[in-house]
Amino acid sequence: MTARNIAIASDHAGFELKAQIGSWLRDAGYEVIDLGCDGPQSVDYPDFAAAVARAIADGRAERGVLICGSGIGISIAANRHPGIRAALVHDATTARLSREHNDANVVALGARIIGPEIAKDCVDVFLKTAFEGGERHSRRIAKMG
Repeated sequence: MTARNIAIASDHAGFELKAQIGSWLRDAGYEVIDLGCDGPQSVDYPDFAAAVARAIADGRAERGVLICGSGIGISIAANRHPGIRAALVHDATTARLSREHNDANVVALGARIIGPEIAKDCVDVFLKTAFEGGERHSRRIAKMG
């Protein structure tokens, strides 16, 4: 199943890439819930990770896309929220594995690390890949709470 409602947010470093990914997702037929930021002025990435986490928790979004300079800070911030499994990915393979093995519901990208085309590939694979399931993957996810 392909997720159709996507929450997207970034800090100032990821603002431009967020705009590109959001537009590309809309063109592909996704409902995009843009939760900020709204410009290049300095902001704090934990606030935007929390906004995406809330959108998933309350059912407004099935999956999330988060972007900061490296992807590291925003993924750490997102994973502090119950029910969020955010995966920092750098290519289509890590995006696929984050879904197949970890049932990640948020993908994190580093705008200063990867370019727009690779980012689109990552998001595309992330949204189209199903959780593999099975006892071993499900057991491990259950241990994360």
